[in-house]
Amino acid sequence: MAVEILEIQAGHDHEICNIIKMVGEEFGAIGEGYGPSDAEVVEMSAHYGDRNSSLYLVASMDGSIVGGCGVAPFNGSNQTCELRKLFLLKEVRGLGIGKELVARCLAYASQKGYKECYLDTLSGMKSAISLYEKFGFQHLDRPLEGVVHSGCDVWMLKKL
Repeated sequence: MAVEILEIQAGHDHEICNIIKMVGEEFGAIGEGYGPSDAEVVEMSAHYGDRNSSLYLVASMDGSIVGGCGVAPFNGSNQTCELRKLFLLKEVRGLGIGKELVARCLAYASQKGYKECYLDTLSGMKSAISLYEKFGFQHLDRPLEGVVHSGCDVWMLKKL
């Protein structure tokens, strides 16, 4: 089972939208204040790309999208980026796909000159939090100023 990591294209939008919404539902991230409700989820490929110093990667196995992860400026900052929407189908978790996606996103962020990377998530997403900790993300007491995901209860920051 070879995994292919690709930059998102318009043809991936429908599949990754479904994954983000389905996994979000699995963890109770439903409605306003959660990533799966962001307007960009419907057409991810239109919101990410080098022109705005952002990247969204999808993981493909046997021709099907199984998850994705992205990085983009946090509130328009050129110093702080945000790791966004790491969502993987249940059946491919634990295979190292999330680790590869995060590693590539952080490498891109460093290359673009970001100084730190922020993320917010849910305390129930324990394996994701463990992964972020392994990458050196530190827990914060509160979200950074200007976050849009008011439903999240875990906030983390990593110096790049």
